[in-house]
Amino acid sequence: MGGSTWNSSDWDSFSAKTNTQSTAQVFTQRGMPPHLNPLGVRMRESRDSAANPESHALVVGVDVTGSMGKLADALVRKGLGVLVEELLARRPVKNPHIMCMGVGDANGDSAPLQVTQFEADIRIAEQLSEIWLEGKGGGNGGESYHLAWYFAARHTSIDCFEKRKKKGYLFTVGDENCHKVLSRSQVKRVFGEDIERDLTSEELLTMASRSYHVFHLLVEESGTYDSNVKANWTKLLGERALPLSDHTKLAELIVSTIQVNEGASVADAVKSWSGDTSVVVARGLNGLKPAGAAGTGLVRF
Repeated sequence: MGGSTWNSSDWDSFSAKTNTQSTAQVFTQRGMPPHLNPLGVRMRESRDSAANPESHALVVGVDVTGSMGKLADALVRKGLGVLVEELLARRPVKNPHIMCMGVGDANGDSAPLQVTQFEADIRIAEQLSEIWLEGKGGGNGGESYHLAWYFAARHTSIDCFEKRKKKGYLFTVGDENCHKVLSRSQVKRVFGEDIERDLTSEELLTMASRSYHVFHLLVEESGTYDSNVKANWTKLLGERALPLSDHTKLAELIVSTIQVNEGASVADAVKSWSGDTSVVVARGLNGLKPAGAAGTGLVRF
C-alpha cells in the first residue's frame, strides 16, 4: 500500500470537518472494524511505487484505553497533518508511509490491537478515524504496547528495510507500563497464531528492532504516569523512552526524534520549533543520540 502522495488541500478539507465535530462524532465506531482487525492478517506492506520511489515505513501506535483516547483525537484533528507535512518539508527520511495502530490491553479488551494499512495520502487520517476508542484497560498496572512490536515484527513487509537496509520507525504512545509477557493464548486470540511459548517484552522488542527503530512516548499528563513507569520504560528502551509533556505535540516530537536519529543535533531539532512546542520537544529528546552513536547504553539491532 501507499501508492499515492500527500495533498495538503485534502488534509485541509478533512481537518475543517473534524474540527467542528466532537470526539464521538469523529470516532463513530462501536466495535472494531473488520478491516482493522489483525486476526488472520498475513502482511501489511509498505512498497515503493512511482509516487513513492523510496518509501520509508513509520508506525504510530497510540493507547486507546481510558482517557488515552485523546491521543488518537489529537492526531486526527491536527497531528497527522503536522507529522506528514513536516516530514515532507524536513526530509529526514524520504516518502513516508504511515500505519496507525490503536493499542489496548490483551488481558481484557475486546480490541487490544487495531491496525490500518500503510498509506501516504489522506487515507492515513481516514483510516485512523475508523479506529474504535474502546476506552477500557486499566487496573492491572500496564497495557499491551508489545502487541505493536509483535505485529511489526511478524506481519509487516517494508521495502525501506528489505531493499535498502534502512529500518522503519515504530512509535508507541501511552501513560502505562508495558506488560512483561505476551502469552500464547493472547497471541492466539489476537492474531490467530499458535506459538511455542509465551514471549517477554524484551524478546518482542528485539524482534521488532531488527527492522524498526523502536521508541515509546511517555504521556506525562496522566495520573497513571509516575516515576516507576518512567523507570520501567527506561530500563526497557533506554534513551528511546521519551517523555511527552503535552500530548497535542506528539507529532512534533516524533518528527524531531526521527531527525535526531537520522543525524541532526538535538539543539538544531529544538531550535526548529517555536514557543511551547520547542519546550516539549527539548524535554522529549532529552539525551537522545543518533542511531549507532557511542555511549547510548542500547544494543542496536
